[in-house]
Amino acid sequence: MTRRRWIAEHWDEATATLVGAQAEHMTRVLRAQPGMEADVVAGGHVFHAQVAAVAAGEVRFNLIAELDADPALPVTLVMAVYKFDHMEWAIEKATELGVAAIAPVIARRTEKHLAAAAGKRAERWRRIVHEAAQQARRSDVPIIFDPAPLAVRVRAASEATRADSGTTCIVLAEQERTTTLRYALEEAVTAAGTETPRLEIAIGPEGGWAPSEEALFDANGWSAASLGPRILRAETAAIAALAVVASYLE
Repeated sequence: MTRRRWIAEHWDEATATLVGAQAEHMTRVLRAQPGMEADVVAGGHVFHAQVAAVAAGEVRFNLIAELDADPALPVTLVMAVYKFDHMEWAIEKATELGVAAIAPVIARRTEKHLAAAAGKRAERWRRIVHEAAQQARRSDVPIIFDPAPLAVRVRAASEATRADSGTTCIVLAEQERTTTLRYALEEAVTAAGTETPRLEIAIGPEGGWAPSEEALFDANGWSAASLGPRILRAETAAIAALAVVASYLE
């Protein structure tokens, strides 16, 4: 029987603790008692664990043995902010597919009211990836960066790439017709040699990137790539891109 998996808020070398909503679910719904077994994610590792103590708002585990776990895809999705319900769906599914991090950015065509509200949504997005990671039995939780202007993220990623040749920055662009994402991945793998490349993949808002943004990517050394001839919604493009990466790297 598959054991339930939980993501600990606190841990040390021998124990891990759940608090808040997870602890409440274990105590009120599952009637957790000392001796109950589970898988617990602590510090990016997965452990076979056993409930040691149950108290109000807290469940403490003894960590018995570390288990093998699949690593996250080495991908940071740079996602231009768009309609929150669609974006939240994409964040959830990207987590299930193994994304390592998501960097929301404010693009030229991001609607003004969404841009103004994005900062307040970051904590909700973090809760979504936490729940999705638990559901998908991941050994980690994707990082959700605070929303930032597109130019800030593009330049920061480019600086990181210059400092670390193992990182490749790719922007999905509708006007690109010759370079597919798969081909860009092949080049990234070749450039990384024996290492697995780390990827930043940028996905535009509804309406696509503005010409000035395309120039920004180009000036900062990002490679343009295509997902094919069809025009995809932003949330579809995010999932399609991760599926291509997973099929190539895993």
